[in-house]
Amino acid sequence: MLILRMSKWFLQKIGHKGLNNLLMAYEDKSAYALCVFSLALGPNADPITFLGKTPGKIVQPRGPNDFGWDPVFQPDGYDQTYAEMPKEEKNKISHRYRALAQVKSHFAESEYTFQMGP
Repeated sequence: MLILRMSKWFLQKIGHKGLNNLLMAYEDKSAYALCVFSLALGPNADPITFLGKTPGKIVQPRGPNDFGWDPVFQPDGYDQTYAEMPKEEKNKISHRYRALAQVKSHFAESEYTFQMGP
């Protein structure tokens, strides 16, 4: 399984086809996209971490090359890559959406009070 943790510089150097070339020797092309948000409520507080994960696989590039590795990531259960999907559909299943949904849920369930100023 490949974990999609690529910088734009890595992808600029090898490109989408280069990524596929790196993976040619491997039968398993499964991957997942992961987004991590962490929240610390103060300088001495332990952070709370929220993980959004979307399983999928690496495929030959398809769709517009507008955003990072979207053309080579196909989420499980879909026949389109992130790049081929309408933005509304991608945003409903994306790793970022899943992580932010956890953040939203956490704040909705918590009884935080915030104080402005000293």
